Amino acid sequence: MMKKVSTEKAPAAIGPYSQAILAGNLLYSSGQIPIDPATGNLVDGDVTAQAEQVMKNLQAVLEAGGTSFERVVKATCFLADMEDFAAFNEVYEKYFVSKPARSCVAVKRLPKNALVEVEVTALL
Repeated sequence: MMKKVSTEKAPAAIGPYSQAILAGNLLYSSGQIPIDPATGNLVDGDVTAQAEQVMKNLQAVLEAGGTSFERVVKATCFLADMEDFAAFNEVYEKYFVSKPARSCVAVKRLPKNALVEVEVTALL
């Protein structure tokens, strides 16, 4: 059985998808970009500021689904510029202390011209 996860503490989906889906004992999040859920606007600033907002959004989705960063088994990270890799990792390692499996790739462009996007799979 699948169940949609939704919370007002993270940005609403900007397309035909859910913030996350619960399937079995796993939560699959959609990619989170640095949108402030209170304003609906992209957070200004460098990759550090944007990564912090992404983590806040992910945390809200994880909590709404009944799990946490500590239970993430896989993270997929998208950067607009691989030159931001080190700065992104400084933020990432504060949240993903359990060091889940991870992919991190540079992409040509992200929604709303964000600098970073992260999606996760987590155990319940």
